[in-house]
Amino acid sequence: MPDKRAERASESFFGRRRGKALRPGQVAALESVLPRYRIDLAESPPDRLAALFEAPVSSVRLEIGFGGGEHLLHEARAHPEIGFIGVEPFVNGMAKVMAMVAREPLANLRVYDDDATRLLDWLPPASLDGIDLFYPDPWPKKRHWKRRFVGKANLDRFARVLKPGAMFRFASDIDSYVNWTLLACRHHGAFEWEARQAADWNEPYPGWPGTRYEAKALREGRRPAYLTFKRL
Repeated sequence: MPDKRAERASESFFGRRRGKALRPGQVAALESVLPRYRIDLAESPPDRLAALFEAPVSSVRLEIGFGGGEHLLHEARAHPEIGFIGVEPFVNGMAKVMAMVAREPLANLRVYDDDATRLLDWLPPASLDGIDLFYPDPWPKKRHWKRRFVGKANLDRFARVLKPGAMFRFASDIDSYVNWTLLACRHHGAFEWEARQAADWNEPYPGWPGTRYEAKALREGRRPAYLTFKRL
């Protein structure tokens, strides 16, 4: 059985652990499929991160907070030569993805269902070829801004695990969080914003499949921004 989670997490960067009741197939997927894909932090990380995957992979990317898995699964299917690690502490999102890979297994996928900072601290230095953070919780009230995932401590973590030249990609429909991220990365010093023209942040990434959060933002008249930063 999947472990019981509190309705609200104690960690700083995300809120609820659970939403509406899971369907029977999703519960079954958490019980039978998640153990195959879940990364166990009680074990030491491999010298080569590619060893985590059942398939031979030439590089490894991380997506933090994959939500319903639209982007993560699209990328994993489109690029079987790349290993993808997805982090999602929200049980309903993880259940949805596990139900999908139960029907269509992916040998280049691993997941982690808890606080992403724990995984980042577990990963070896300079082991990732990219980090994606799309539509994270914006924590819009000023007194909650310290709970935003982008900040010096987590940028330090990103800088440690990203290879030189690797990309950190961030998408959000909340202007204040976009500006927050631009300022945080500029002040950090280990990241360079790759934009050279407006299209570089106004247009989605190549091959972008969209997400349900993005669709909601567009319906409600909010314009997303797509930022890319290079690890120096």
